[in-house]
Amino acid sequence: MSSPLLSLEDVSKHYPVAAGRGRRGTRGHVRAVDGVSLDILPSETFALVGESGSGKSTLGRAALRLIDVTSGAVRFDGRDVTGLRGAALRRVRPSMQAVFQDPLGSLNPRLTAGAIVAEPLAVLGGLRGSELDDRVDELFRSVGLDPSRRASRPRALSGGQRQRVSIARAIALRPRLVLADEAVSALDVSVQAQIVNLFADLRESMGLAYLFIGHGLPVVRHIAQRVGVMYLGRMVETGAVDEVFDDPRHPYTRALIAASPVPDPRVARERIVLGGEPPSPVHLPSGCRFRTRCPIARDVCAREAPPIVRLSPTRSVECHLAA
Repeated sequence: MSSPLLSLEDVSKHYPVAAGRGRRGTRGHVRAVDGVSLDILPSETFALVGESGSGKSTLGRAALRLIDVTSGAVRFDGRDVTGLRGAALRRVRPSMQAVFQDPLGSLNPRLTAGAIVAEPLAVLGGLRGSELDDRVDELFRSVGLDPSRRASRPRALSGGQRQRVSIARAIALRPRLVLADEAVSALDVSVQAQIVNLFADLRESMGLAYLFIGHGLPVVRHIAQRVGVMYLGRMVETGAVDEVFDDPRHPYTRALIAASPVPDPRVARERIVLGGEPPSPVHLPSGCRFRTRCPIARDVCAREAPPIVRLSPTRSVECHLAA
């Protein structure tokens, strides 16, 4: 088995909450991510799923060092990059790129599509003149865009075309890891399929690894090899995609899968209705964080934090009742 390209070791990200008007200090912390570990292998797609507010995007940004972690370690290609700053961090940046949910918000509206893709090649790649133009044309073709669209500004492009420009910019410096943070959520269904297939094609042709964050479980099942389920800052279940989707062990995972529609009226699926709203990440429940909504919670779930149960070398679940 090859060594991980990206390793997160007990990573936490806590945000202080101000005490309020006229008061100093803090009244607590939002535990956006709280002690999460994961490995991503070269050329692997690892997906994160969970409700809004579960900590998926925070974990993804911490993995790429877009934000500093409160505790824990981030290792990229065997190197600890947790404390890198300035020039040392900039040298790692070309190998770790991102594609975000809203391409219109992540693209500079003042620049043409060609200039957006050319910028990292000129600044970090040192390309100039015809060599730069040829590389931009090559990137446009590789993501399914006609090079004639180089002169268009983002607002003149469709949503799918904008996202293709974002992907072209992300792969311009031949990265090894790409964070796809809800990268297809804002697109039409037909365009989603095109972009998901593009991600898969680029993984095969370039050997890319992805940290793919999404809500659509069918998309996740199609694109990912492994999946992690997050709830209130914790990774409650991980494993191979088919294992987790066909035999979910955590009650929260079961509820997520049950809520995903099946495009076949003949298929009956158990309905699992979770009560209430997720607890405040500032005032977390004792014991298991999911117990206040869990349909199978027991007394032990309130007294003790659940253990991480290893079901196999690649499968784990955080639950008292998972064994």
